[in-house]
Amino acid sequence: MANGWRSLRRRILTPSMDETKLDKRGFREKNPAAREILETVGEMFLTGYGHAAEEDDIPALERHLEALPRDFQGFAYEGAAMGLAVRDGLPFSRGGRVDRLLAGEGGRHVYMVYVGIGWAMARLPRFRWPESERTDPLLRWLALDGYGFHQAYFHTRKYVHEQYQETAFPWPAEHRGYAPRAIDQGVGRAMWFVAGTDVREAVDLIERFAPERHPDLFAGLGLAATYAGGAGEDELQLLRERAGEHRPHLAQGSAFAAEARLRAGLATPNTATATQVLCGMTPELAAQVTHELLPETAATDGELPAYELWRARIAETLITRGGVRR
Repeated sequence: MANGWRSLRRRILTPSMDETKLDKRGFREKNPAAREILETVGEMFLTGYGHAAEEDDIPALERHLEALPRDFQGFAYEGAAMGLAVRDGLPFSRGGRVDRLLAGEGGRHVYMVYVGIGWAMARLPRFRWPESERTDPLLRWLALDGYGFHQAYFHTRKYVHEQYQETAFPWPAEHRGYAPRAIDQGVGRAMWFVAGTDVREAVDLIERFAPERHPDLFAGLGLAATYAGGAGEDELQLLRERAGEHRPHLAQGSAFAAEARLRAGLATPNTATATQVLCGMTPELAAQVTHELLPETAATDGELPAYELWRARIAETLITRGGVRR
């Protein structure tokens, strides 16, 4: 009976795989290879989500995720984090599922887990959102990155083509003025999917936004191009050139992606190609920059959170060490 209930819960909570198909979303198809990558990303995300909707035992969930194709395991953990966060947010839930994931194998995917929390926030009523004070004070902004990705992915006309921006976002409790910027980083990441990894299309989409939003959008684009892949060296060089004065932001996103993949032990040939082109260095060195500049404390008396100061320092360091031109 218990297994039957878990299977039913999975069917009720998990969206259809069709929701991740490019033609269903109306996204550009650059070529069959890029389409396969992006649709596999979506499939692995929903597979992870489905396992999280069904499994009550975190170690069993981790075994399911670790059995998936290596290059896409990060996306599966992202989906699993969303599924667990949704379950934590349901009425009468005792919560704590995401914390247990982070305490285990999910700790290697901490960045993806926080992004997955943001996906769940996009689906839950606000009074069921996680308490910001109980999240990591530095990385909680990645939840808003995940929220922005979700909105751009599923509400593409509004958030991408009409350039809608969240201006009064109520979470977290502090530094609320920064929330729209964190959300824009997720919107920029989603551009890579909306454009089907087509560099020209992605940059054209960004250039329709207000100029002050471009730095965060390009940072998100650099992260997606490095973590998800789908573009060759020549295309990445075009991306670097088209980014213009925003190359340091593009490089910062790429360095974040390198750190996320190396921390999880999931680096791919695309990781090396992307960081070499966008950061001017190997994935190992790009990840090292993020480590060296990691704030000792997330506390700050200024208008910007420590997370943004960290990102800015990474971008500046990549100019000097990687030769990233403005």
